[in-house]
Amino acid sequence: MLDTEAPPPLAEILVVEDDHDLAQAMVTGLGASGFAVTTSGSAEAAATRVSAEHYDLVLADINLPGRSGLDFCAQMAVAHPSLCIVVMTAYSSIKTAVAALRAGAHDYLMKPLDLDAVALRLRRIVESNRTANELDRLRVVVAEHNGFEELVGTSPAMQRVYELIAKAARTDVSVLVSGESGTGKELVARALHRRSARHEGPMVAVNCSAVPDALLESELFGHTKGAFTDAHASRPGLFAQADGGTLFLDELGEIAPAMQPKLLRALESRRIRPVGGQREVSVDIRLVAATNRDLETEVEDGRFREDLFFRVNVLRLHLPPLRARGSDVLMLAQRFVDTIAARFDKRIESISPDAKHCLMAYSWPGNVRELRNCIERAVALADGRTIRTEDLSERVRAGGSEQVFSAGHDPTELASLAEVEQRYTRHVLACVGGNKSQAAQILGVDRKTLHRRLASWEKRARAPSDG
Repeated sequence: MLDTEAPPPLAEILVVEDDHDLAQAMVTGLGASGFAVTTSGSAEAAATRVSAEHYDLVLADINLPGRSGLDFCAQMAVAHPSLCIVVMTAYSSIKTAVAALRAGAHDYLMKPLDLDAVALRLRRIVESNRTANELDRLRVVVAEHNGFEELVGTSPAMQRVYELIAKAARTDVSVLVSGESGTGKELVARALHRRSARHEGPMVAVNCSAVPDALLESELFGHTKGAFTDAHASRPGLFAQADGGTLFLDELGEIAPAMQPKLLRALESRRIRPVGGQREVSVDIRLVAATNRDLETEVEDGRFREDLFFRVNVLRLHLPPLRARGSDVLMLAQRFVDTIAARFDKRIESISPDAKHCLMAYSWPGNVRELRNCIERAVALADGRTIRTEDLSERVRAGGSEQVFSAGHDPTELASLAEVEQRYTRHVLACVGGNKSQAAQILGVDRKTLHRRLASWEKRARAPSDG
């Protein structure tokens, strides 16, 4: 037999109307449009029902026996602020309808009613109210995570990150934050600093890959006047600037081999010697380092000192890629909509269901950084108060093709063998929480091969795109 189970209703509606014939006509008419309709003949009875049962919308007449519909609106707005109230009124009582809106009603309908038009209008009101409630929920969740700086997300993967941050913040050990580019490793460092006993001290960050090898020693340890051609005055290095606080070394794996023993000595002795200086200076810093490289492979290949690796890798904290964080994508997207729209002075409040589907289907090789760029583009292009699918880049709109295998048979949706390999590799990595050794074992390759493939794909993902 065919499954004849009825689809769920579009919304649960309570009609508050003392005209029995009109109430029954609304039950029939709105029911035919997909709504589940319950009726009540008075404001008192309706208030009891709303307190005991769930309704998406209450449709109430202004003129009710006993307590008026206006008083009922005011009561519901206080007791159930997320409940959507729509009032019905005759042309002669339009001023009362306006008063109901001021009391908390969402909209009003004029009698006599065209039930087809009413059904369409109620559907739009319900969808708009649900979107607003979801937006409020996301903002509350984001606010609850303020203790972790700008890190946003409630997925199990991020909950483990929060737990590790909280534990690591209670100690002073060195922390190595690993993860793909764009996952937010500096945000983790700042959250560690803010929650630690050093939070009143400085937080100093440097991207090691952005400083030329010849200048990195001076950048970290400082220099004296005349130490080199352009040293017109003495300058303290970042170690000294971070004294009493936290030093964050981003892209640690990019440090040249010649600089690595000097860094190791500074970390072990907590003493530095400025370039050109004769005396060492004591420093008190907590080190947090980050890398998107597989440092174990770098050690095996002789590009990174093993003793330095052990010194910085006292506690490892791995940030999951965005594709492994589920609905965190939508939470982050809404956060970016709020902040970027405010910066652009645009009133954009939500993301359409179709656009959300695209955001969830895309694999985000550039992670949170790519998502932010995507939303910034969408906010710039959006005309109304909602981010639509057409506001997203073509690359993200085609996100469904980022699945490991296409579910369809359209030749245009089929992926090349190289694309399938990349998607499956990333899928395996996500399933094992970013553990490259375990992923390499599952994939049947050695870790060096896996590392080279990931580096190649990441370099490709950094290439300019329309998103």
